[in-house]
Amino acid sequence: MKYLIAILAVVALAYAEDEWHVKTAADIKVIRQECIKEFPLSQEYIQKMKNFEYPDEEPVRQYLLCTAKKLGIFCEHEGYHADRVAKQFKMDLDEAEVLAIAEGCVDKNEQGSSPDVWAYRGHKCLMASKVGEKVRAYIKKRAEEAQQQ
Repeated sequence: MKYLIAILAVVALAYAEDEWHVKTAADIKVIRQECIKEFPLSQEYIQKMKNFEYPDEEPVRQYLLCTAKKLGIFCEHEGYHADRVAKQFKMDLDEAEVLAIAEGCVDKNEQGSSPDVWAYRGHKCLMASKVGEKVRAYIKKRAEEAQQQ
């Protein structure tokens, strides 16, 4: 009986560690660095992305797919997890409002697109929304703060 309890405790602990959580700014920075190593981008693409332009090109799509997967908001079988997107990117918006936006941007990939094209499609939709406006404002503010230091 003691062994059964010990095994259940280990399984519960392992499951708890795999449970998704909102990523911090530091977590996101690490994820972006990992993805840029895995999917190097040209300076041209990096500059465009700094200006919030995301060309529909394979290197950009692969980088975006990598970051979405490592953030835990996208998987190649189900696509975007709208609930996780809402929690991760709600910022000062109402989570229900962000959830509605995210749900409007997710699709079941009826087209049968590759994962990078599927993830890009959702990313493009989110960035064109109120959520994207908030993300752009947040990133611009952080960049300005970094320059002042």
